This record gives sequence, structure tokens and C-alpha cells, in this order.
Amino acid sequence: MGLVAVLLVVAAAFAHAGWNFFAKRAGSGGAAFVWLGAACSAVLYLPVMAASVWWTGLPAPNVGLLAVVVSALLHVGYFVLLQRGYSVGDMSVVYPLARGTGPMLSMVIAVVLLHERPGLLGVLGGLLVVVGVFVIGLSDGVPRSAASLTGIGFGLLTGALIALYTVWDAYAVTALALPPLLFDWANNAMRALMLSPYAVRQRSAVAEIWTRYRREVLAVALLSPLAYMLVLFAMRLAPVSMVAPARELSIVLAGLLAWRVLGEAQPGRRLTGAVVVLAGVVLLGIA
Repeated sequence: MGLVAVLLVVAAAFAHAGWNFFAKRAGSGGAAFVWLGAACSAVLYLPVMAASVWWTGLPAPNVGLLAVVVSALLHVGYFVLLQRGYSVGDMSVVYPLARGTGPMLSMVIAVVLLHERPGLLGVLGGLLVVVGVFVIGLSDGVPRSAASLTGIGFGLLTGALIALYTVWDAYAVTALALPPLLFDWANNAMRALMLSPYAVRQRSAVAEIWTRYRREVLAVALLSPLAYMLVLFAMRLAPVSMVAPARELSIVLAGLLAWRVLGEAQPGRRLTGAVVVLAGVVLLGIA
């Protein structure tokens, strides 16, 4: 993986850890929070989308629309499950499980379906990232209460959707050559459209969530698309099986936020896992 791709992935990791921190603070927001975030993203990034269309032009509607609809469906499930996980579990548990399951499955899918062949260092780096993520997420500090087990379940389910949308979106921006900026904006807009019937029926709940979590909504609306657009650009420069595990550097940053700001437990075993993650990212960077 080249230097530019590595820098894009590292920047995406900072943005990704940041928006998950704010999503955890609004853990009780549910689907209303997801709709608000998607709708605000579509509005805030409209100038970026317009610039992308002016620069690259519009793709064929019959190709782009199907790709956006499938991606938006996967992302709706991802965001809703993630918020459910944050409502019952610690960020330092749900986040690493979701981010660990995702790249592990993404690498398998990319190798099997996209016929990518990562080298030995790439495979070892990806495995180290996955191992480090699970060491952090399943450390001795995790309580085994019913709520904790539920959070673990949501984390694993979220990871499965991460794997699916990662491979599908990589196909959209590589094989279908869809512009990443336009694709991500359309994804947010379509996600907001899909959830609009719910938002209309539950408008009082949506208004309450906006009042309580306005700052969190806007932070997620800004940082989430930024993080993912950076990843999509990286996928145009490096194989999915390299990018998907490398972006999990965000787990180290998220763990620090969960420990220092949210006050969650951070035992030594989780720090050891963070070192393993960093080692994996270094191997991916030189693969």
C-alpha cells in the first residue's frame, strides 16, 4: 500500500473515531439520530457533491442508482445496529468488535469474490489488526452482564454489515467507476429518504433527539462522510484487502476517547491490543 493511501487511511481513522465518540454520547438516539445524521450530511455536503459533479460529470443513472440503493440499505442497517449497540454497551466493547469483524470478513470476501491476492506481509498485517482488535474488545475488563452480552451481539452484527458494504462500495467506486464524493453523498441522501417515513411518523421523537443531541448530530454528519470518503479514495489506490484492515487504526483512538473522556475501563490488556493493531498497520503500510 502506497504512502498516499496510508495517509488517507490514517486521516480517515481520526475522523472515524471522532464521529463514533459523538454517536456513543447520543447512544439513546436510535433511528431518529440516524435519520438526522444522514439528512444533515446530505445538506452539509451538497456543495462538495456539486463540485464533484462539475468536475467528473454524472455516471449512467441505471448503474449509479442501483449501487446507491444497495449501499444505502446496508448503511441503514449498519447505523441502526451501531446505535443500538451504543445504547446498551461500552464504546470500548462495541466499537472494536464491529471494526474487528468487518475487516476480517472484508478480506475474506475480497479474496474470494474480487480475486485479490494480498502478499504475505499484507495478510500478516491484516491478521494482526484483527487479533489486536479482538484482544481489546474481549479483554478481562469487559463485564459479562446481559447488557454487555447484548452489546457484544450488536457489535458482531454491525461488523458483518461493515464487511458487506465495504466490499460493495469498493466495487462501486472501482469496477463501476462511480466518483467517491458523489457516491457517498448520494448514499447519505438515499439513507435519509429511506428513513423519512419513520421520521414523519415519529416527528416528536426526532424533534426531541435534535434538541438533546444537536451537537452530536452535526459532528457525526460532518465526520462520518469525511472518514468514509477518504477510505473510498484509498480504495482506488490500494486493494480492499489492505485498506479495510488498515483503517482499524481508529480503534486505538476510539479506545483512548472511551477511556479518557467517557470514563470506560481501559485495562493493560486493551493497551496491548492497541500495540498489536499498530504493528499490523505498519505491516500493511510496507506491504
